[in-house]
Amino acid sequence: MRASVPLVVAMLCGLAWAGLYSAPASCQGRCREAFDRHQPCHCDARCRGFGNCCEDFDSLCDHHEGFSRSSNAITGEELRHISERIYRADTNKAGKEDVVLNSQNCISPSETGDRVDRCPEPLFSYVNEKLFSKPTYAAFIRLLNNYQPATGHPEHVGAQQVAEQQAFLSEVMKTAVMRELSSFLLQQNRYGSEQEFVEDLQNMWFGLYSRGGEERDSSGFEHVFSGEVKKGKVTGFHNWIRFYLQEKEGLVDYYSYVYDGPWDSYPDVLAMQFSWDGFYKEVGSAFIGSSPEFEFALYSLCFIARPGRVCQLSLGGHPLAIQTYTWDKTTYGHGRKYIATAYIVSSTR
Repeated sequence: MRASVPLVVAMLCGLAWAGLYSAPASCQGRCREAFDRHQPCHCDARCRGFGNCCEDFDSLCDHHEGFSRSSNAITGEELRHISERIYRADTNKAGKEDVVLNSQNCISPSETGDRVDRCPEPLFSYVNEKLFSKPTYAAFIRLLNNYQPATGHPEHVGAQQVAEQQAFLSEVMKTAVMRELSSFLLQQNRYGSEQEFVEDLQNMWFGLYSRGGEERDSSGFEHVFSGEVKKGKVTGFHNWIRFYLQEKEGLVDYYSYVYDGPWDSYPDVLAMQFSWDGFYKEVGSAFIGSSPEFEFALYSLCFIARPGRVCQLSLGGHPLAIQTYTWDKTTYGHGRKYIATAYIVSSTR
């Protein structure tokens, strides 16, 4: 699966990353307290607007959560349960022999801004590209060349691009992973039908908005999966398939990693440093070896259930936290918000 890494080093790296991206504490006894920048999460009236509430803020301090009233809210236990079901349903994931990593040098969080290339070899030693002929992989890869990385330049979405978006959604909705998610959200009364759910996915992920000025130059899908460059830095770019394909073309240069997840099979998690076409990414977290539908499902679940907040999941018995942010400047439908970003912030508590 990957080149061997001494156990002590791997544990130290994991602890370092967990410290850099610590999971939130609790609002128990803290509701409406004054803002304290030293706290890892917050329980004041404005925390939702800043996306830094503690996980239990809604259940302890407020009456709203996600898109619905607290009487119909998705609980933390329900999130952990459905994420485990999605994890088990990912039969399209890579096997251990399909993806071989050469992770090389682990660094501390204090070194992530150094921009030093400590890994002379590529991250991916081998990828079985037969994976990419599977319908969801093929549909996903066709989407990646539809965007220009630099923000501030309008994205042009024509009939072919829309057809490719719809083809991707059609393929992922055939999978057990997305059937699990769709069934769960319908049971939770978040959507009235699967068609409504799919239409909302297309809007929240592919709807264009302006990230770099007046132009409609970005979307959630472009940012999270394809990657963007803004003010000379890489933003987004949280997908292993995109990373592999760009590294193969010589456009990505892998520098180091700061965290390697606890999973002994795929999907796994890696937090890394790299340059993309000359622009630097200080910490980029990504699932490794997962199917496109798996990442799409978990990020969508967290955006719907915990928009703008940390979302605590469980995968194979290991905790994992995903942070999402909403794009608040423009909306679609009846005031619904686009995905600004979604990424892994921790897999330890």
